[in-house]
Amino acid sequence: MDVQLGRIRFIQGDNGGKYPFNHSVYLEGKDCRVIIDPSCGLQKLSDLKQKEKVDQVWLSHWHEDHMGFLYLFEHCPLRISEKDFPPLTDIEIFLDWYNIKDEQLRELWKNIVLNNFNYRPQKDALFFRDEETIDLGSLKVQVIATPGHTPGHLSFFIPDEEVLFLGDYDLTTFGPWYGDLYSSIEQTIESIRRLKSIPARRWMASHNTGLFEENPGKLWYDYENVVYQREEKILNFLKEPQSLDEIAGAWLIYGKPREPREFFESNERALVGKHIEYLERTGRITMDGGKYIRI
Repeated sequence: MDVQLGRIRFIQGDNGGKYPFNHSVYLEGKDCRVIIDPSCGLQKLSDLKQKEKVDQVWLSHWHEDHMGFLYLFEHCPLRISEKDFPPLTDIEIFLDWYNIKDEQLRELWKNIVLNNFNYRPQKDALFFRDEETIDLGSLKVQVIATPGHTPGHLSFFIPDEEVLFLGDYDLTTFGPWYGDLYSSIEQTIESIRRLKSIPARRWMASHNTGLFEENPGKLWYDYENVVYQREEKILNFLKEPQSLDEIAGAWLIYGKPREPREFFESNERALVGKHIEYLERTGRITMDGGKYIRI
């Protein structure tokens, strides 16, 4: 259900805001009206475009499920972090940032992004400055840098309404995603803790539950703790030396094989790979003879 909170509207995404959709946010400033992450659904965004004014489109980050209907607003200025802009300029860069190297999988993903998410290369964008405050007219928005999920992931705080848009730090039971080429486990943890510390009264996230009108409380702890649970599963699995293929093939992240297989196998390997890099970097595992072992 869509919810209006002063000059802020939470627009519930199709499929409950689950991938390939998200929840969008509409900011009704007196001088400028903004849609954040236009991927809630074709009908709602088409109605918004026809019945109400949209002056700018803001993206919290570069992922395909946050820009599925960006083409509806192609005449509006686009704003994003400069750090997250390169994947929007070229489909090959987009696939590179997902670290997709297998040619068959790369071609599959290219078709999905082009056809299912209406990808169109962007030539220009306005770039947010980290921590800047933007005055839309009777509505001020603080830009909060929350890297980790992506290098330039942004969250937005509206102090007058005490509303915090979390973006893809969505407090789901699955936990945070940090499997892209330039994602970071360390920065993800820092960003979760930063968001938790902001004095909001309502919280909006991009997926699933989406709108929290009471403090998420224990969900903050549970969400961050998923990172450590994944780490513990991998370390336990490494009681015997294992290759990366063997670790990824154990489905420690998703728990079991899921369909479509090529999508989830890629995701599993990406997240496992990030943890392997992190555990190596922090001196808790090492490679010996092509297999990882605990130290």
